[in-house]
Amino acid sequence: MPNKTIYVSDSDLPLYQRAQELVGGNLSKAISTALRRFVEAEEGKLEGFSEITVKVGVGKTQRTRFVGVLLAEWGRSTKDRVEHYRVYQGRTGKFVVHTERSPETTWTAGADGKASGWRKYVASDQTWGTGAATSTVDVYETAADLEAHVPAELYALVKATADHAPVEDLDV
Repeated sequence: MPNKTIYVSDSDLPLYQRAQELVGGNLSKAISTALRRFVEAEEGKLEGFSEITVKVGVGKTQRTRFVGVLLAEWGRSTKDRVEHYRVYQGRTGKFVVHTERSPETTWTAGADGKASGWRKYVASDQTWGTGAATSTVDVYETAADLEAHVPAELYALVKATADHAPVEDLDV
């Protein structure tokens, strides 16, 4: 394997040392990983895509990153929860669905737990509970695969935009 020399300024030396620690001593691996991400993101930008980072998991504490373009957004709410969908198309043509769900709230009211309407909110015996907000990312190979996993209204929005190239080069 050929050797390459990289000159590092004194001010950047702590950065390189920390990178080497994080990858278990193999600085070459750290540099290659960073360059791979950089090249993918920059090539994507040239093609009209963006680097996208979304929060996922229970409490939305983790992050997922990919290169893509937003095709459609759609939401719905009930008395207990709000759902927000975003569908992206990645550089490879796959579809990425990011779904955010608000905490779900449950209510009971009245001594028997059956109060309804406005009485539910003024009854003296009330209980309620709230779960954590959640967020997921799902990847689908084709639009046909996507169709079975998203609401029909969202799929219609995606189909209306998915076949259009993110960047059109005009010869003017």
